[in-house]
Amino acid sequence: MSMRLYDSRARALRDFTPIDETNVTMYVCGPTVQSGPHIGHLRAALAFDVLRRWLEHRFGRVTFVRNVTDIDDKVLQNATPDEPWWALAYRMEREFTAVNDAIGILAPTYEPRATASIPQMHEFIERLIERGHAYESNGDVYFDVRSWAAYGTLTHQDIDAMDSDPDADPRGKKDPHDFALWKAAKEDEPADASWASPWGEGRPGWHIECSAMSHRYLGDSFDIHGGGLDLRFPHHENELAQSAAAGDPFAQYWVHNGLVTVDGQKMSKSLGNFTLARDLLEAHPARVVRYALAAAHYRSNLDVSDQAIAEAAAALERIDGFAQRAQRAQRAVGSAPPNIPDAFRDAMDDDLGVPQALAVVHETVRAGNVALERGESADIRGAFSAVSGMMGVLGFPLAANGSARGADAQALATIIGSLISQRAEARAAKDWAAADRIRDLFADAGVALEDTPDGTIWSIDG
Repeated sequence: MSMRLYDSRARALRDFTPIDETNVTMYVCGPTVQSGPHIGHLRAALAFDVLRRWLEHRFGRVTFVRNVTDIDDKVLQNATPDEPWWALAYRMEREFTAVNDAIGILAPTYEPRATASIPQMHEFIERLIERGHAYESNGDVYFDVRSWAAYGTLTHQDIDAMDSDPDADPRGKKDPHDFALWKAAKEDEPADASWASPWGEGRPGWHIECSAMSHRYLGDSFDIHGGGLDLRFPHHENELAQSAAAGDPFAQYWVHNGLVTVDGQKMSKSLGNFTLARDLLEAHPARVVRYALAAAHYRSNLDVSDQAIAEAAAALERIDGFAQRAQRAQRAVGSAPPNIPDAFRDAMDDDLGVPQALAVVHETVRAGNVALERGESADIRGAFSAVSGMMGVLGFPLAANGSARGADAQALATIIGSLISQRAEARAAKDWAAADRIRDLFADAGVALEDTPDGTIWSIDG
């Protein structure tokens, strides 16, 4: 079965065939860093993290570019005398990175800032002017939407039915739908928020940065352009128009994730109905947050509720419980390398069907638990191998006792094993005070102990 993705431009599922099967190329619109990330930002980043991981599994290499918009009207508006715009942008960028890291989102191959690609934007704008698709007006430069007959093909809108673009001073426009490529410097804006250009001092418009940076890092044609559904218009529509008008084939597939909603309404900073990502992560374990945000299909809208978080925690507890029991059993029966079952592969190949893929995980866990009850060594190995492979590709690596990886796991297991032995010796000698001290040490460290007929089993709480 070939891999299929829903292409927003075609409004249909399409077989995914990369330009270069040895290197899939992706550009995803990153954050505008005027304030901290909310759950919607986290969900969007996670949707493309899962897609990237699956593409890496299928094709081996993915060049993944995600930009940072560090100069923008909102960044300037939120700056203060005590925190200039560039300091605010950097602090917020670090917050986005921190929450992404917390839930295991892989770092981009390249993460360019808009302010680091100003010369490339100038070159791009000059190409558009030379081709007759852009014009200068009092230091501003606009894209002439009427000059490009294909304008509107991404969102399938007629130009006269569209909202006009608000991201520019309308006085210099030929048409209200024209959008800014370059904005002339204003007296009330900081002097260091403008750059010299062929049209005078100023700064880039919002849309031009992504066309310029995708061209710089991925070339004139690349495989996938991603972003939230709310970016389709006007941002992605304008990106497509200016890139195509400049002569670039641009993105072969357009992939958009669904929104996070609150009572059926889009979560956004402008509506004031958002939950900050850091607040969610302070209230719940990071693995649980990742599961809750990843469990729904990436194109669906997602209501993040207490019930969804509880269901995610329970699901992970079932998976982790099986994995820990299977690992203990494998000390006697041996182990097998991670494996991806065909049913899981088929689900992921079908437009990244994570809900169906997770159903395969849970069915494998159920079968593995039956094998554990019956002591069927080969089936235990097979189930653990499959669960390990599936959870690993989804960004939930299973490790020694579900707690650590590699050398860290070995060191932790050695230390805990030694303390468990000391506790057993103290209990055998009826030195209850010593045994209780070791028990309390484990409790303070978040290590849960379970005394069984076969010995003491440990796991990490939370």
